[in-house]
Amino acid sequence: MSKLNAQDKFLDLSDYGRPMGKLFANQVSNTFITPIHVTLLFGICGLIAIYCILIGNYWGASFFIILKSIIDAADGELARINKTPSYTGRYLDSVFDIILNFLIFMTIAYVTKSSFLYAFFAFFGVQLQGTLYNYYYVILRNSSEGGDKTSKIFEHESPIALPGEGQRSVDILFSIYYLVYGFFDKIIHVLDPEAFKVKKFPSWFMTLISIYGLGFQLLIIAVMLPMNLIQYIVPFFIVYSFFIIILISIRKIKII
Repeated sequence: MSKLNAQDKFLDLSDYGRPMGKLFANQVSNTFITPIHVTLLFGICGLIAIYCILIGNYWGASFFIILKSIIDAADGELARINKTPSYTGRYLDSVFDIILNFLIFMTIAYVTKSSFLYAFFAFFGVQLQGTLYNYYYVILRNSSEGGDKTSKIFEHESPIALPGEGQRSVDILFSIYYLVYGFFDKIIHVLDPEAFKVKKFPSWFMTLISIYGLGFQLLIIAVMLPMNLIQYIVPFFIVYSFFIIILISIRKIKII
């Protein structure tokens, strides 16, 4: 099962890791490795990248950031190949992402001896950017015939566990997910409350909005680090966040 049917697919600039992720998922699909194992692996890659930033090995950090994006795509692909969708994996993936994002920006502030407050603003902006992208993407996936509906447009309560996972695990992870993401979701829903009524977003618009996908955000960081532009990463993402209003305006003006 794909996330979208063929008619709704678009060029996702943040999803460059999926081809390699699919290859990896196919290689391990008949082994003991589960999607949760893969999720844990991308978390480890993220931590190694952070360690590399701490010791000034920016090429190493760039490598592991890109590797994280590839493995991040592999857990969902493995779940689809094995037909084992999981809310546990979906929420664990998202929780790992936000923790790693926070640690990356705090580490950058520490290494560059810059303001942790500004680093937090950059982190906050990155989360808003990603939430906007996910908001539109999930709307499209839920309206796409045969699309992946594991993610819901509005998530206010824990879903019923899917076969093969425990309800308690789902409830705990959903509570954590809602705690760390709920505020960002509410901000985006307030900024564009009518978006969920749209049946289909044009492919050009989804490609444009994909510059706010986590993979593309991490790619920017992975490019800036070995170029010795680490001191500009925090201000870049603060400024980058202002395009949220422009993208929402394009959605409202150009898409009925």
